[in-house]
Amino acid sequence: MALKTITRRTGLAMLAGVGLAFMNLGPAFAADPVRIAAVVQSLDTEFNVLWANAANNHPLVKDGSVKLTVLDGRMDALTQSNQFDTAISEKYDAIIFVPVDIDAGNDPVQRAKDAGVTVIGSNTLISNTSLYNAYISSNDVEAGKLLAKSVFDKMGGKGNVVIVEGMIGQSAQVQRLEGIQATLKDYPDIKVLEQKTANWSRAEALTLVENWLTAHPGEIHGVIGENDEEAIGALEAIKAHGLDPKKIPVAGVDGVTDALLAVQRGEMMSTLQDADAQAQGAIDLAIASKQPDYKPQAKVWDVNGGELAWEGRQVAALFRAVGSSYWRER
Repeated sequence: MALKTITRRTGLAMLAGVGLAFMNLGPAFAADPVRIAAVVQSLDTEFNVLWANAANNHPLVKDGSVKLTVLDGRMDALTQSNQFDTAISEKYDAIIFVPVDIDAGNDPVQRAKDAGVTVIGSNTLISNTSLYNAYISSNDVEAGKLLAKSVFDKMGGKGNVVIVEGMIGQSAQVQRLEGIQATLKDYPDIKVLEQKTANWSRAEALTLVENWLTAHPGEIHGVIGENDEEAIGALEAIKAHGLDPKKIPVAGVDGVTDALLAVQRGEMMSTLQDADAQAQGAIDLAIASKQPDYKPQAKVWDVNGGELAWEGRQVAALFRAVGSSYWRER
């Protein structure tokens, strides 16, 4: 997956990264269309809708070479588990999994593996990633570090920050928080005043931050939202209190529409998760797990002028920052 930097017109300093791995590939398959079930967290959130739309726009899905079924997990681990059982019983060739819960997702992936069904991870991950045939994902620890650093630097390295967490137990929440906490160690003059989940929800974040602003008048100097929806909710709360959002830095992750508009206005910072790369890259990995000589069709790979490297059975990805800094991970 590619994460891309989003900048303000004045040149924002928020960057983004990618984490990606490629593992055991299975035998070649017959010429029949590949049947893939995509078990996603929820189709009620903009990012997941962007992900699903991207998956359906993969060239081989559009021409019928791949039969894709997108299943709405409704932000419920049990629903996703049941969807796995259905996909297994209906003998899908592969399952692409965007799990609700980092630990609860392990069992259904193990069941699919035991049944000989390929499982590709995408976006959020399970804790036992060795169960996947392959996965394509953000480096959410790095995202958490970027979130924290962008806000802390805008605060001048001192003051009080509040953290609006994602849904507890999802890999993005767990790992972004890890990155935030690691960065806090480098900023001894930053204090976490409040920290609580808003379940990735704009409305919950708005209420949460409104309550914090009321409880701590004049004491909140920065807001970290673990996704854009939460950051936007925080931004709305700041405005509702008559405060200047340009004086209270807010940052999120995803690059959803309203976040991009707020970034352009100079009101917040965001790190873009590339839904096209995550979704279409996962489909390519699913097909490759069944057909070793498969050539990737999604434009995200370097063979098509994209940003991720497809090197036979090795996959590499770049972390890219504003300026010339970069890291390569294999």
